[in-house]
Amino acid sequence: MAYPYDLILFDLDGTLIETAPEIADAVNDTLVHFSRPPVTQQQVNDWIGHGTRELLIQALAFTDKVPADTIRHADSFQPIEAEFGKHYQARCGTRSHLYPQVRETLHALRAAGVKLAVLTNKEGRYTRTVIDAHQLAPLFDCVISGDTLPVKKPNPAGIVDCMKQFGVSSDRALFVGDSSIDVATARNAGITVWALPYGYNMGEPIEACNPDRVIPDFSALTEGLATTA
Repeated sequence: MAYPYDLILFDLDGTLIETAPEIADAVNDTLVHFSRPPVTQQQVNDWIGHGTRELLIQALAFTDKVPADTIRHADSFQPIEAEFGKHYQARCGTRSHLYPQVRETLHALRAAGVKLAVLTNKEGRYTRTVIDAHQLAPLFDCVISGDTLPVKKPNPAGIVDCMKQFGVSSDRALFVGDSSIDVATARNAGITVWALPYGYNMGEPIEACNPDRVIPDFSALTEGLATTA
């Protein structure tokens, strides 16, 4: 059997790279700077998925004990967000690491001619910093961040854009992620979705999202790859 996919898209945080520890560091650097108490690692893990801006809003809403919309529309948020940006840029790569078999699998897929893309809700400036910190940029044909398009996941526009760019039909595309957001994005685009159980799914088991397949690690993506030519 030939390899079933010509295009594979990946979520970033919790799928390719374990980034939560350094995100928590940057959030707490920011909170302490503005005389707020730190939050826990588990809280940060549960807030990951909608982009770092939204994560910061959730952290501030928690520490200030106000609704997220109050933070979102406050004039004081912009300087806090700018301060977070400085801390996160400095923290990128300091406590993150690739998950098992990620680099080896990406190399094998690329060598076999499969198009590879990142589709994340993380803002572009942070996406680039994280990818560069782990020397992954040369392995991807396309990177779509949370601010690349007017919409972000679970809107399927990023997937549709990649399929159009590479001339791949929906039955030959696969999305690999770790959250309900990723599963919904793939479903909205009409493509197959595989999920990893070790990421950040807002504290819920990934099986509850009903992906087409739950894989233990990236090595599952190379099944049948040797038969392609």
